[in-house]
Amino acid sequence: MYVKITKSKNFQYVRLVRSFRENGKIKHEVFFNLGRLDLLAQNPAWKNIINKLAGLVGMPAVNLNTCPEAQIFNWGYIVYKKLWEEFKLNDFLSALQASCGKTTFDFNNACLLMVTQHLLSPSSKLATYHTKNRYAKFPSIKLHHLYRSLDMLCKGKAVIESHVFEMNCSLFNIKIDVVFYDVTTFHFESVKQDSLRDFGYSKNAKFNEVQVVVGMLVDCDGRPVGYELFPGNTFEGSTLANALESIEKRFGIRRVIIVADRGLNSKLNLKHIVDKGYGYIVASRLKSMPHTIQAEILNRENYLTLSKSEAEGTVTYKVMDYINQFKAITEQETMDAKRKRYRTIELQEKLIITHSEKRAKKDQFDRQRLIDKANALLQDPSRIKSSNKRGGKKYLKETTKTDWTLDAASIAGDEKWDGYYGIQTSEKELSVEKILDAKRTLYKIEESFRIMKSTLEVRPIFHWTEKRIKGHFVISFLAFLLERTLELKLKNAGISASPHSIRDAVNSMQFAEIDSYGNKVLINTKSEKLASEILDQLKIQPPKMMTPSSKFTL
Repeated sequence: MYVKITKSKNFQYVRLVRSFRENGKIKHEVFFNLGRLDLLAQNPAWKNIINKLAGLVGMPAVNLNTCPEAQIFNWGYIVYKKLWEEFKLNDFLSALQASCGKTTFDFNNACLLMVTQHLLSPSSKLATYHTKNRYAKFPSIKLHHLYRSLDMLCKGKAVIESHVFEMNCSLFNIKIDVVFYDVTTFHFESVKQDSLRDFGYSKNAKFNEVQVVVGMLVDCDGRPVGYELFPGNTFEGSTLANALESIEKRFGIRRVIIVADRGLNSKLNLKHIVDKGYGYIVASRLKSMPHTIQAEILNRENYLTLSKSEAEGTVTYKVMDYINQFKAITEQETMDAKRKRYRTIELQEKLIITHSEKRAKKDQFDRQRLIDKANALLQDPSRIKSSNKRGGKKYLKETTKTDWTLDAASIAGDEKWDGYYGIQTSEKELSVEKILDAKRTLYKIEESFRIMKSTLEVRPIFHWTEKRIKGHFVISFLAFLLERTLELKLKNAGISASPHSIRDAVNSMQFAEIDSYGNKVLINTKSEKLASEILDQLKIQPPKMMTPSSKFTL
């Protein structure tokens, strides 16, 4: 039961409300309308009711006239503390601290504070320190302990990932045989380069600022498995080899199918995967295929119907055997490129081609938009030289040094591929349905990066030394682990909740602390409906409505 204040026109009204569960849903019932708040505050009888309620829970009388403005504390962070302890991170970090030498500060709670702040109100470590008192009964942490913790997390990254992986397997009884891999970039508001921060191709179009490249592995449910940091000038296609080393050395996964987008589809990457004894499912570069294969793809014979609906239109598919053949360097006797020795590599693959009416309409729309941009450039030729090749300039060709025209051949060449999508896989025994399902699930990692960049706000990064930057990403990894775990727990219980709604719900679990005659009292304010559902799923008993501050523990 709780007191609810609602606003109507120019006044606030007080109601006594209780929550109850009916048919699996939380409902609310108004017990009593107490009246206007401004009148009740002046009513001695109302003050007497408050004091009687306080007496029922063993608290001294509350003098509303002498109470200063209430101080607000968040107690909802215990949700993440519970998950933290489920993963046994408290014990593991204590053991990690002991292995690092003679350090006596509270390493575990320093890390928990940074992860909690990252989840509930992302900010710098300095701001985290200054606002640490917003969390009810959280142990005292000093600023330099936060920075020292980042250094230790940097050193312990590999063992932390291994511990998390083992706990994921233990807690959720999961067997990882398919992992998803993708790459993104995180930029800094800086042009200062070093061994980690460097200029490179930015996926956020921040080409004038230094960045780092991050390659991440997640499982089928979107749980993070591990990640690698690379210098900002690293080409994304060359990051996969390091990820494969991590899988083999630290996670001990015997059989893995790597699922990745076309950015990771290079012949060398596929060879690395096969050499490790793993399999792959990757998006295909159809326009780079041999002409004989392209002709077979565009031949509409032998296509089968996969699905048909008003929303998606008709989706058809064709399965082809494909030998991915290329030459690899085996030996280089001199620095002269002509003396390199090559051997032919053949990867036996299955090529799955799908054609979607919905995708065809989207491809047509996107192309027409570029054509419109190209026509706009032709109206102002001075802009053509400086424009991006990826934009409207893609469909322009230079006839003379000063004249340009629409490239009809390029437009027609793209048009014939409208609606087509290809997947290459080494898994020739897997069914078409399972391969397509695995590829569709690739959005999990794309979603993971969106969560890290938006909800968890990995950026801006306020650190400038390599150790601190790497430690910051360990904090981000642990925060994402807890967020995704809570999201999946709710999903498995039939509760749909986005990362943003989860953050709002946990932030709504608050105390208002008032001081009357030197007695501090914690009043549990109304939280969101989702907050109650989260507590139920984690089996956490919520605090009482009114509690003496001295008697409250978490």
